Amino acid sequence: MQTREEIYAVLSNALVELFEIEPERVTPSANLYTDLEIDSIDAIDLIDHIRRATGRKLDAADFRSVRTVEDVIEAVYQKQQNAG
Repeated sequence: MQTREEIYAVLSNALVELFEIEPERVTPSANLYTDLEIDSIDAIDLIDHIRRATGRKLDAADFRSVRTVEDVIEAVYQKQQNAG
């Protein structure tokens, strides 16, 4: 099981590597769509990367309510809790 900090590290690295977002822009309160300019196709790539890195598959439904980096961390963390 991963901590929120570990999930944040995975997510942050993914945003920087996959989408070439400057690391300083990736903060817990950053909005994926407006601040980081992630679109729906990017979100699918991000979900896939998170699944491979954490072993937790997020569904599109899980991602619908997600707006910020913190929301993604919490969604992955809750998936772990429910699976454990």
